Amino acid sequence: MAMIKIAIAGTSGLAQYLAHYISTQTYHQFIFLSRNNNPGLAAKGWQVIKVDYNNSNQLQYALTGIHTVISTISGQAEIALIDAAAQRHIRRFVPSEFEGRPSTRPAANILDRGNRASLTRLQHYAQYGMQYAVFACGIFYERFAPGGMATFQLGKGTYIDGEGDYLMNIRTMKAEIPYFNAAGEPVYVCMTSAQDLARYIVAALDLPQWTTEFRVCGERMALGDIVKAAEIMRGVSFEKTILSDESLEHSLAYAKASGNVVQQWRLHHVLATTAGCYDFTTPNLHSLVNVNPQRFSNWLYAAWASAP
Repeated sequence: MAMIKIAIAGTSGLAQYLAHYISTQTYHQFIFLSRNNNPGLAAKGWQVIKVDYNNSNQLQYALTGIHTVISTISGQAEIALIDAAAQRHIRRFVPSEFEGRPSTRPAANILDRGNRASLTRLQHYAQYGMQYAVFACGIFYERFAPGGMATFQLGKGTYIDGEGDYLMNIRTMKAEIPYFNAAGEPVYVCMTSAQDLARYIVAALDLPQWTTEFRVCGERMALGDIVKAAEIMRGVSFEKTILSDESLEHSLAYAKASGNVVQQWRLHHVLATTAGCYDFTTPNLHSLVNVNPQRFSNWLYAAWASAP
């Protein structure tokens, strides 16, 4: 494909992985859009353009000559970015929607940080020729990293970006997991490392045609097997608490009554997991691009090998 210019909105860990793979695997050019000056990124020789997402003219100006926008920001700022991209006749847009398939999300979803509104906007502009694609990747391996997702500048604002905030704490060797869903079936999730997700997105830039949903998965596993992989790595049996949908709902009612917002968010993430929000069986991007994702246990060993 001919060289294109890409705008990456945000400077999170995922944004930096994207920049790394665009610069090392392609001939495409890219800029970062950031609310702040980012001397750390500029020091790498990367171009950072400071933008105010409340200023539509400035945003449109920043998008001059851009072919594809990849967003790692959410909420009102992303909506403003989508509008500016449409005004500028940007060809392709990737929204900040890197979890399960949007179709599996419950309608009234506390975990929605403006995602639904962004997708509605993109569906509207798609009628006028702006392509968009959601990259569904399940959950990030980095949830189980030393220091959690926060170490990689991921998951800010999710309330589960710290070490041990989701399903298990590898350091203290404790797990609280819903092995089975309400129907009594084992709970499965699709998982991908943030680095592999970035590789998939960058590889998809060269595809002649985009669908509105690309699904990728490093590994699809039952929750019990995720804990087992951690136990094998640590060489220890974890202390396990088995959660049921009923006990989760009780805990949620209690968290609401006591006004514990952080606990409410964490429980909603677990309930979304048991509801199958992060599970799918048909990755459709794998056969179109040449990316070999890392398996979970390999990633886990590497992540914890040098953990303090």
